Amino acid sequence: MAKFVKFIGGGLGWAMGGPIGAMFGYFMGSMIDNAISGKDETDTERPYGTRSRARTTPGDFAASLLVLSAAVMKADGKVLKSELTFVKDFFTRQFGADTTTEQMLLLKEILKQDIPLQDVCLQIKANMDYAARTQLMHYLFGIAQADGSIDNSEIDIIVTISNYMGISRLDFESIKAMFVKSVDRDYKVLELDPECTDLDVKRAYRKMATKFHPDKVSHLGEEHQKAAKEKFQKISESYENIKKKRGIR
Repeated sequence: MAKFVKFIGGGLGWAMGGPIGAMFGYFMGSMIDNAISGKDETDTERPYGTRSRARTTPGDFAASLLVLSAAVMKADGKVLKSELTFVKDFFTRQFGADTTTEQMLLLKEILKQDIPLQDVCLQIKANMDYAARTQLMHYLFGIAQADGSIDNSEIDIIVTISNYMGISRLDFESIKAMFVKSVDRDYKVLELDPECTDLDVKRAYRKMATKFHPDKVSHLGEEHQKAAKEKFQKISESYENIKKKRGIR
């Protein structure tokens, strides 16, 4: 329990205020009370929500992931074991097994609540840089695909989240194309029209390589940067596929 209180006090800033903080509610308060009753003064000397950060921390990002994960998992009316496993495995790699146990308990509590999705997304938009928000979208599609297929209701909720968070239509379609197959998938990944010129293809790749470079989310932690590298790899694969089809050198 003490490790979770340290996660709250040392790793969360803006996420513990506003609607996201409210989502944690009584459940988090009782967890903190239990830790305090254990007299772990070192871990509780800084109350949660007292930090003000100009940049998103891994803790802020994790809190956003928990709330938005719950929204996507509830979209089709059922919460699947494969989805819980996806979230658990991701958090374990990022934060370790001990902290993940507490975070999964928190996720299960959030799943019981009505999520004020617009308010949550607007809070994220106001406090999280664009690169981190696009990484959130990539993660949410991963949850939706955890059972082997993506339901239309899950796509609809991710579209809603994307719109509320100010993700451009082209960026959303690019990330979606990495998970949902289509005839012109490679062009969508590079945000291109199939009728574009070879020069357009080269320019688009350079633009996407800059916009979605993994270094842009390095402040979120190693696991998020790894996920960003996977997204970057899909961009490179689409570029190579188009080059091969067109005979571009």
